[in-house]
Amino acid sequence: MIVMKESNSLQNHIGMPQAIALYIGAVLGSGILIVPGLAAEMAGPASLLAWGFMTLLILPMALSMGLLSAKFPNAGGVSHFVTLAFGERAGTLVGWFFLMSVPIGAPVAALTGGGYMSAAMGWGEPARIALAAAILATGLGMNWVGMQLAGKVQIAVVVAIVAVLVFAFAAALPRMDSASFTPFVPHGWMNVGKATAILFWCFIGWEAVSHLSEEFKDPQRAAVKGVTISAIIVGALYFLTALAVVGTESYLKGSSSSLVWMITRPLGHWGGLVAGLTGLFICTATIIAYVGAASRVAYAMARQGHAPQWMSRMSGRFHTPIGALAFLLLCFTTVMTLYGSGLVSLTTLITFPNATFILTYIGGCAAGIRLLKGSRFGVTISWISFAATAAVFPFTGMAIAYPGIIAVFYLTFSYYNNKRKTAIKTQPAPVKRPEQRSEVS
Repeated sequence: MIVMKESNSLQNHIGMPQAIALYIGAVLGSGILIVPGLAAEMAGPASLLAWGFMTLLILPMALSMGLLSAKFPNAGGVSHFVTLAFGERAGTLVGWFFLMSVPIGAPVAALTGGGYMSAAMGWGEPARIALAAAILATGLGMNWVGMQLAGKVQIAVVVAIVAVLVFAFAAALPRMDSASFTPFVPHGWMNVGKATAILFWCFIGWEAVSHLSEEFKDPQRAAVKGVTISAIIVGALYFLTALAVVGTESYLKGSSSSLVWMITRPLGHWGGLVAGLTGLFICTATIIAYVGAASRVAYAMARQGHAPQWMSRMSGRFHTPIGALAFLLLCFTTVMTLYGSGLVSLTTLITFPNATFILTYIGGCAAGIRLLKGSRFGVTISWISFAATAAVFPFTGMAIAYPGIIAVFYLTFSYYNNKRKTAIKTQPAPVKRPEQRSEVS
């Protein structure tokens, strides 16, 4: 029987290999399964220009978060950076934006991974939901046991993903034809710009691991060197996958299944299983990283009094935030129940977290501009990241309503929380009766 005890601190278990795996897992998400084909369908071979631009932009985006994590390691992550730069209220609001993105974003990623596997094996919707539930349970379980084990599992998962993607490119190389690259801009330059905006979603995720920086063994080394290595690996994998998709014209067979086609063709009968497992592993790696990040920001806000106090409860055995993980479990169960009952579609769910994720990143980049003033390099890359992220925000459309709802919830919670604290402070101390004083004497 496991006995849970209160503990007040997180443990420093995350070394360099685990940090790299967590960064890659957070960024190399479900986007790689469908976005290379979608971008090629939209802009043709010229989509490679969009990929090249984003591959160059990925390093400043990653380093802006890495430098802040190295200088200010804290479970609050971006929320903590914004608090230091712009005050407690702004930081807490950004923390709530990130926290409430994951309860919807994680089930979406899990359903994507479950859908890839069930489609590859010819299973139906019930299997997809069951697989998605298993992926979410894995993310929660790994983070309950602790980041030391979760980091090791993440390493194994990321190595498997990288191996499959490299194999897919190598297998596609002999089938690539120079004729596939002409005409180079079949749909006009405007579509190249639209493709670039879509690709941006593939490179968000660096802010998530900042919430785990308090658990780095060496924050300076893991956050800066680790994020640089991760950015190079992620950028190379995305670009090579996009190159193979265009060169083999696999996107013409269906933008959402282009990667599956590339994997299944050389492997024959086993290709479907490998493709399905790849999708499953990619989404599992993403969820492990994001569940870890969300639970830490919930824990950090609760210990500062900006979230319900029970979210700060820690496991005495594993030194992990079980209160915050319980909150995520409740959210995941609710979202999966709504989806399983048919009340909401996957398309509807996907739209909600977009604006909150971008606002979180905008807040972090703005904080970097102010907090990294001692480093011209740090300020420059923060400005580049801020400008790129802000340029994409208008494309979120109606999704902007979701952060508005979160802001109303936060302000309401803050109002009643402050009112309760004021009432406690102004409450007169109890006066002892005469008989009580005589008994004591």
